[in-house]
Amino acid sequence: MQYAAAEQAWYMPAAAPMAESAVARVERLASESAVVVFSMSSCCMCHAVKRLFCGMGVHPTVHELDLDPRGRELEHALARLLGYGPGGAPVVPVVFIGGKLVGAMDRVMAAHINGSLVPLLKEAGALWL
Repeated sequence: MQYAAAEQAWYMPAAAPMAESAVARVERLASESAVVVFSMSSCCMCHAVKRLFCGMGVHPTVHELDLDPRGRELEHALARLLGYGPGGAPVVPVVFIGGKLVGAMDRVMAAHINGSLVPLLKEAGALWL
């Protein structure tokens, strides 16, 4: 697994006209690697999905929202992308494969059980077998 370093909150490029929105940041981070997991470091379901991928030989990029200064904003953006209302169920883990939203743990496990997860991983270039 690769853990993405949390961006420094104090660093702001001088030429940036406007801060990147949380949804735009999620979409950018999701497109930077074949498999991206948005997670919380203390979440057991997040641990399970990361172990699933590692057990398959896939090494996802993991963004731990509780270690990111803008993690709460990203969590709200992920909830909107998943169609959850404010104050709803916990949103993590959220998985993107090939830059496309797969969904939360239930969708990942359903794809694994029905056999559609491996073709998605192969298509994204995360799995070669």
